[in-house]
Amino acid sequence: MNGEFTAWLAAWRQGDLSARDRLVDAVYPELRAIAQRQLGGERRGHTLQATALVNEAYLRLSGLDRIEWQDRVHFMHMAARVMREVLVDHARRRAASKRDGGERVSLTGLDLAAGDAGGIDVAALDGALDALERLDPDKARIVELRYFGGLTIEETAEALGQSPATIKRHWQVARTWLFEALSDQG
Repeated sequence: MNGEFTAWLAAWRQGDLSARDRLVDAVYPELRAIAQRQLGGERRGHTLQATALVNEAYLRLSGLDRIEWQDRVHFMHMAARVMREVLVDHARRRAASKRDGGERVSLTGLDLAAGDAGGIDVAALDGALDALERLDPDKARIVELRYFGGLTIEETAEALGQSPATIKRHWQVARTWLFEALSDQG
């Protein structure tokens, strides 16, 4: 499947829209499962649904004409980044229209070191990830791949060319750092 996926990416890069469609058909269930996990801990009545999140991410990915797609992991990393952007944009729009401080999301996927945060502001998570990226881009990328991209430790290790043990260690440090950063924000 990975070879076929890479071939579809190459064909899409060359302008073959049917290859793009085959690629999306192949990866859509996985993207939808990731979106459902991300939105699973949301409050009742949350206005963004998994299908809408995936569809918006797809539209944004489709608009990335100049990207040099490398492989499935690269595509999933970009999908994770785009889903993060969609969630943050949605939270900011809600925060602008309400005085509740924005959308709250569960970080059970992060499995934070000191326990589940019980829901945090998506914009706060985005800011914390940006701060982590300035301090340690590798750890921020691990969070994106694991939390927003839904990759396993092994897939993340392969994507970053590191051992699973190193990824586990960095994942733990990143989760602890994020927990502390988000706790400091209240």
